[in-house]
This record gives sequence, structure tokens and C-alpha cells, in this order.
Amino acid sequence: MIVMRTVSKLLAFFLALAIFAFGSTALALAQSQKRLAFVIGNAAYPSGSLATPANDAGLIAQTLQAAGFDVVGARDVDQESLRGAYRDFLAKATAAGPNAVVFVYLAGQGLQFEGENYFAPVDAQIANAADVPMAAVRISDLTKPLAALPTKVNIVVLDAARPNSFAKSNQPLAGGLALVDPDPNMLIAFNTAPGTVAPEGKGPYGAYAQALAEMIREGGLQLGDVFDRTRLRVNEVTQGAELPWNASKITLPFLFFDRGPDAPPPQVSSAEVGTIRTRDIRDFDAHDAYIAALDRDTMRGYEDFLVAYPHDPMARRARAILAARREAITWRQTWLRDTPEAYWSYLDRYPHGPHAWDARRRLEHFDAALEPPQGFAVYAYDVPPPSPDEIVYVDRPVLYFDDPEFDFAPPPPVAVIFLPPRPRDFIELAPPPPPAGIFLLPTPVFVPVPAWVNPPRDISPPPNDVIFNNIHNTTIVNNTTINENNNRGGGLTTGQKLTAGAVGLGAAALATKVALPAFLQKKEAVLSKQNPGGLPLKPGQGGQQPGGVTPPSKTLPANELTGHALPGADGNTLPLVNGKPVLNGQNLPNNPNLPKNKSRKLLNNQATAGGNAVTGNPVVNGQGGANGQGNGQGWNGTGKTGKDAKLRKIPGANGTPAANGVNNPSALNGQNSGQNPPNGKFKKLHNQGGGQANAQANGRGNEAQGNGNGPKFHRLPASGNGGGNVQQKFKVNNGNPQLRVQGQPKPRRPEFHAQPNQPVQRQAQPRPPQPPAVKKPSCGHTNEPACKK
Repeated sequence: MIVMRTVSKLLAFFLALAIFAFGSTALALAQSQKRLAFVIGNAAYPSGSLATPANDAGLIAQTLQAAGFDVVGARDVDQESLRGAYRDFLAKATAAGPNAVVFVYLAGQGLQFEGENYFAPVDAQIANAADVPMAAVRISDLTKPLAALPTKVNIVVLDAARPNSFAKSNQPLAGGLALVDPDPNMLIAFNTAPGTVAPEGKGPYGAYAQALAEMIREGGLQLGDVFDRTRLRVNEVTQGAELPWNASKITLPFLFFDRGPDAPPPQVSSAEVGTIRTRDIRDFDAHDAYIAALDRDTMRGYEDFLVAYPHDPMARRARAILAARREAITWRQTWLRDTPEAYWSYLDRYPHGPHAWDARRRLEHFDAALEPPQGFAVYAYDVPPPSPDEIVYVDRPVLYFDDPEFDFAPPPPVAVIFLPPRPRDFIELAPPPPPAGIFLLPTPVFVPVPAWVNPPRDISPPPNDVIFNNIHNTTIVNNTTINENNNRGGGLTTGQKLTAGAVGLGAAALATKVALPAFLQKKEAVLSKQNPGGLPLKPGQGGQQPGGVTPPSKTLPANELTGHALPGADGNTLPLVNGKPVLNGQNLPNNPNLPKNKSRKLLNNQATAGGNAVTGNPVVNGQGGANGQGNGQGWNGTGKTGKDAKLRKIPGANGTPAANGVNNPSALNGQNSGQNPPNGKFKKLHNQGGGQANAQANGRGNEAQGNGNGPKFHRLPASGNGGGNVQQKFKVNNGNPQLRVQGQPKPRRPEFHAQPNQPVQRQAQPRPPQPPAVKKPSCGHTNEPACKK
């Protein structure tokens, strides 16, 4: 009894332990963090292709793959594809659960219109400002559904504040992107400050995308620090021409990568960083004070710098940054108020400001006068009006920080206490190979992350991700190097190894590519069937990325279609029937390299008798022989042919039978030698197959009809310059006669046979003799009549 009780207790204990272990495992799986990313790079706009967005999207997508994100993305998508792909992505994010992290990155052309930001698809047709809401995708249509999901962290990055190529009129759009307020648990970032425009880089990557990828790869950085350091790096690289911005309402800690215990100590400790960020601006020297103001990126920070160093060379830059931020805040509050009094108040402060035309359009919407009435209620903004020193920077539709009109001094170098130097292997990045398919993002050469940097352990690994599984190692797929751990000294670089040849490139691209959203996978399959030849597609259908390889056009001349030229086209030589090409006159009649009588036998047996191997034209009556001259020598110099030899059509340059290279119509009626047959008579043409034949002046035989045998010409008598015995057969094929030569195997093809008709004999009529030319008398000379005008 005691033993049984002991056994029962042990069984109960192990059962409870198993249940606890199973529950813990299930809880751990349920609490594992799923990371999802949606990446778009639009570059092929009808108004002009952009240099870097597609590559930037590929770089960010690859970096997020290494950080454990399940990434879907595409390039050069139209509005329908963008909306459908994002709809699929939202469904995927919904199924990921409440612990998911979502990253949305859009690179391309951004616009703002009446307080809303828009992202332009590649099929956007925007002739005036009113076209923006219909032709572009409103950013709030993407962020609002995302904010409604029970996700942990939402990150939305708009790398889209670029010079506007749309709606250039006397009522311009405001430049850049409008200031926005993020939703809870969301961070929104722009590649440059609200209301300003970043210069378009030359590539291969934009300054913002490369800096953001660098900071994501840095282990141990909190989310806010990633974007603060990105701002400093971009400002440093662009010499102040581009100043990124971000706003966040994320309260939970988040790391892209962990920093392992074996990592080297940072150059500046976290305690020192905290001290630097709490120190007053006036406690720094002028250079560090300006960098500290950029690091904090607040109106208070820029105002403190101007108070401490009003005459420093960086003071003018600080005033421009402060002016842009003040105007953006003023417009944001005006748009939220959305009353005629608010728009009159904005125009009172900024009569020629970036949003002046937006304010006028809203007043027209309210059917209100553009000029405010006397004594209207002025809206009380949270920020004071601009000073005269500031208004000069925003008294225009677009603000460029590198505008030569301002003649700003370059910013000072960033001290290591604010930003460590760039990693050596992330300074100059190799351009990516051309994309491997429609909609696919470029696949950059992956730079391995340091060994002490790893993704957090509580994330759910993305499925079948080569980059994530090899973030530290050299990865080789089908003999193609995807990434390398070390690249010191000589030898090929990673980029050279990846782009060195076509062999293995497709497999490598497929192994590391960013997956298309489900909507675009279906569309790509349809487009691939509609476009099997690889012709260039219209924007929105996977247009070619700038710098990519363009498929050869089928409208080019034959000599420019490498690998696609027709036999005999544009003077190209024709191969012999047995597959040996005719090179420099070899394997032709009277070739001294061949044994005696071997060339004639080889030529007759291989059906070259009826054509010129150099020009691709058929030989008729001894003309167009091996040297293209004839001279009565025919094929073997005797004016004779092999017994009952029958000729096969050799296509000319345009696919029609030619004689002597010019489709000579007289070659079929005995006029090829320049003389008429004896007695001026012509042999009748007998129709062997009951069809009709016309081999008169056109020389093409387009009216030949028959049961497949076609008309057969009787042997023509030899003329004075020699003629050969040639028996020709015509075969109906698309209405054109083709010379056939027997003695060579030919694959059987279905033929259409016409019903036999009564034979009709036609006799070619000789041309009437031309009267001799009469020489006109001369005039105007001595003893000659005057010339008539």
C-alpha cells in the first residue's frame, strides 16, 4: 500500500512537471516577438527616374532581415499594387499577435497637400495640386489601420522628402513633408526636417538609408538613439544639406540588435552620454554646442544655441532650422483648427510661406474671402511669430539647407562624444546587381555584422532567411558569395565576387531576395506570362530600375540584336546545313584547303547550291555563286548543276527570296544576264500542283498557290554568258515562295494543301523595245538659240 502511494505521488509530480513545462513552452512561444517589415522603393517615375530609392529599399530590407524581420517588399509599384500589397501586410500583422513589431519603409517621391502627406506611386499623373489626393496614397491611410492593431512597436519611415517634379504651376505645393503627430506606440521618421527637401544623391545609396542601416546594425542602441545618431550622421555626410527628423510615442524599450558580453567597451559610456544630454547648451564650446542642439533637435535647443552664440558661423544655420520648425508647427496647428480664422492667421504670419497656397485653397473651400475682415479673431499659436532674421528662410514654397543663396558655412565635425566614427566596411558600399525579376528589390552585397552583435533571443526567427542565419559568416549559394566575414588585402571584393558573372547570380539573388507580398506575387505571375520575352514594362509593371540591364528591343536593327539576328541578315554569313559555319570563304567551292573535288561534292550535298553563303541570296541561272558574280560559271564553274538538284530558299535580309542581292525580278524570267532568251521567246511555266503561279516582274511569287508542290520551272536555255540547269520548286508558306533543295533531312511540319485546280499556263510577255533617246540641242552658246527659262 505504501509503495502504491509513493508511485502515485511520483506520477502526479511528473505529470504536474510536464504540464508546467508544456505551459511554459507554450507561453514562451506565445510571447516570442514577431518582427514584420514592409519595404517599398519607387524610382521609375514618368516625370523622371530617381537614382537611389530602389537601392535604398533593398539595403533597408536586407538590414531588417539580419535583425530578424520577416520582410516583404517591392520596387516601382503603382497605386493598385501598393494598396493591395499593404492590405495583405496588415492581415499578416494582425495574425502576428500583440507582441509584434512592425517596420514600414517607403522610399520614393513624397508630397504634402493641405496638411496631409502622400506617397506617389509610379503611375501617378499629377498635373496640378488638386490631383494629389486621387493620384497618390495618403500616408494616414497607411498609419491609421496600423495604429489600430494591438502591436507592440510600430515604426514608419518616409524616405521621400525630395524635390517635387509634379504640379509645377503658379500655385505650387509646399515642399517636403508636413509635420505630423504619431499615434501611440508609433515612431514616424522623415529623411529630412518637415517643410524641407533633401538633395537627390548620385548613389548607389542615399545618405539617409545608408546611415539608418548603419545605426540599426549597431548593437545595444535603443530605438530613439538609432534615429538620433542617424540624424547626426546624415548631417555630417551631407555637410548640413539634409537634416532628418523623427517623433515617437513609443514607451517600451526596443533593440534591433543586442550587444554581447564579449563586445569591446564603447568609446563613450552610457553614463557620459546621459551627462552630455542633460548639460546646458551654453556649457559646450561653440562647435559642440551646435552638435548638441542637432542631437536634441528641439526648438528649445536651437534657441539656446542662438542665445549662447549669436554670432557664430553656425548661427545662420540654426536660424534656418528654427524657422522651418516654427513654420511647420504653425501650419500643423492651423490645419488642425481648419477654420477661416486659422487660415487668415497663418497668412498674416507667412503671406508668402510654404503653405500660403494651401491656406488659400482651404479658404476657397469655405467660400471665404482671401483677405481677412477687419477685427477677425486671430488664432493663438503655441509658438511666437518668426523674427525678421527667420522669415527670409521660409518666405518661399521650398526650403533647401544647401541653397547657395544662403551661403551657409559647412557644419563642424561631430565629436566622438556624440557619434563614433563610421565603420570602415560601411563607408563605401558596392552598388547592388540589377534586380532579378519584376517588382523585386535589388539585393545589395551584405556586410556581415560584428561577432558580438546578435538579434535578441526572444524574437521569432523569420522563415528560410539566408541573411538572418548568416549575419556573421561567409555565405555561399551555388558557388556565389553572398557575404564575407573578412575582406582584407588583395583579391576580389564581395561586390566583385557577387557581380563577376552571370553563372550563379540568379541562384544567389533568389536565395537572398526580399519576398514579394502575396498581391504582387499574383500580379508578377500574370505579367511574366504576358511578357515572356522580357520587353520593358510600363511604370507600375516592374519597370527597369535606373542603372539596371534593359532587355534588347525587338525593334532594333538586326545587327544590334546580339544573339537574335536572323540568318543572312545585314550581311551575316549563313551556316552550312550540316552545322559548320562558313567563315572567310572556307567550305566554299574551289577552297584550296579541301581535297580535290571535295568542295563541289560538299556544296552539292549540303544544299548550298542555290544560295550565296555570304549574302544569303539564292542563285538563279548561275548568278550569285560562291563569289556572288556568276559569270556563267554557276556553282562549279561549268554552268552545270548536280543531277536533278532542287533548290531550297535561303532567306534574304528581309525574309523574302532574293536574286543577286536585290530581289531581281528578272532572275525568274530569263533577264538575269541582261539578254533575252534566243528568238525572244519564253518557256511556259507549268503548274505541277494544279495551282497558279505568277513569277513576273515582282519576282516574289506572292500569288503562288498549290498543294504544296508549287509551280515548277522548265529548264531555261543558256544565254550568252552561260546558264546552269536549275530546277526550282516553290512551296507555299505565308504567301511567299520558298526554294527547296532535297538531300537534307528536315523536320516535318503541318502544311496546308489547297484543292487542286485546273492547270493554268501563263506566258511571260517580253518588254516592248524602248525608243532611242533623243539628245536635246544645246543653247546659250555662240550661234545657238537662247535658253528658255
